[in-house]
Amino acid sequence: MDTDDTTSAGVLDHIQRQSSDSHRRILFTGATIVTMDADLGVLARGDLLVEGDTITAIGPDLKADGAVVVDATGAILAPGFVDTHRHAWEAQLRRIMPDVDDLGAYVMTTLAGYATVYRPQDMYIGTKLAALTAIDSGITTMLDFSHNSRTRDHSDAAIQALLDTGIRGVHASMGPHFGEWDRQWPGDLTRIKSQYFSTDDQLLSLRLATLATDEIAGPALAYGPELARVAQDLGVGVSVDAVFGASSSEAVLGWAKAGILGPDVTLIHATGLTAEAWQEMGASGTTVALAPTSDAQIGLETAVPAIDEALAVGIRPGLSIDVEVALASDMFTQMRALHAIQRMRAVNAAYGTDQQVRRISTHDVLDFATLQGARTNGLQGVTGSLTPGKKADLLVIQAEGLNNMPLNDPIGTIVLGSDARNITAVLVNGEPRKWDGQVLDVDLPALRSQVHASREYILNNATD
Repeated sequence: MDTDDTTSAGVLDHIQRQSSDSHRRILFTGATIVTMDADLGVLARGDLLVEGDTITAIGPDLKADGAVVVDATGAILAPGFVDTHRHAWEAQLRRIMPDVDDLGAYVMTTLAGYATVYRPQDMYIGTKLAALTAIDSGITTMLDFSHNSRTRDHSDAAIQALLDTGIRGVHASMGPHFGEWDRQWPGDLTRIKSQYFSTDDQLLSLRLATLATDEIAGPALAYGPELARVAQDLGVGVSVDAVFGASSSEAVLGWAKAGILGPDVTLIHATGLTAEAWQEMGASGTTVALAPTSDAQIGLETAVPAIDEALAVGIRPGLSIDVEVALASDMFTQMRALHAIQRMRAVNAAYGTDQQVRRISTHDVLDFATLQGARTNGLQGVTGSLTPGKKADLLVIQAEGLNNMPLNDPIGTIVLGSDARNITAVLVNGEPRKWDGQVLDVDLPALRSQVHASREYILNNATD
């Protein structure tokens, strides 16, 4: 067949004409299916049925009366990627400091400078741009670590941006590090939850965002028993950023003693931590979000993503983008960076000896980028694998394009061969968000104008 017809405009029109039908059926046929479900594995050729917002069947030669049939021959179906930590509001400042020297330079330029002049509309534009770019590159779930909530309007704007893009978003709310703000956080989280997150079965979810220690921004933003109680009272998880080095190691031991570690807590970066801290994290079931390119590019502590340390205590981490002011925007980069760095360290450690060391595989990093990312975000029962009963967050990846053909190993093709141009379609919650290689419902000239205007305002008003 002509693989260009796999996600044709005519098929999309048929799907969209049934958008109001909660029982709409979409049947993908003839695909290689990478489920990332331990029981289902990889199907060399199979079908996948979506009913409404849910995957209902996977297998060969499925029948579904009344379904819109999408011929996915020559394509891979895979779970959408899950980003466990991105400061989305910064997107209009992308790559403004591509050769950042260290964490201090990032903090003083971005958090103590640009962030202080952000208006609610700037929060909206940055977050919207980040979310649309995530969808374009196959990220169907994005945790927005929104740490520039200067007013309730700033928070509302960031949440509205996630709503307007149709991404499965996790709004992790935190007050800003520097500058004037209303000090409405964390008290405003009660209103936010009531207004935007009143049920557990919606596309967006809420978390409390905080920092590991008071070194950067003072004690009000540092995780501890008080903020743990806020999260517990709200019934939300906690994402803790800037977890690295000796001071964070001591903080982890203190949290363990206080009983405020656990599966609902995510520690971000986890670079340069002590063995004792890792033992407590593993024993408590605490989750970890690695930022492979951030650690190396910005130079956080050892600058080495802590994948070996995590695996040694039984933690399978999620992956994250972090800051687009200095880093790439996509999950392919994170997977490849982590794969290369860990295998380089493993081979180097054994060089000149007969020692056998474990090298992570492409399956490992795809697991981190999908199922483990979902678990890290508290969404393991919702997304992260192509499993009947889970929501239909999935990718159609063209496997017979110039850079991928011929298809020999589907997981290797996703991790090492593919990029955003190969993602012909993205479904989030059963709804097409990218089709025939284009993100849907985006007025690109208007968005471009808004992004440029926001950037100019920020640059012209930020203090040096």
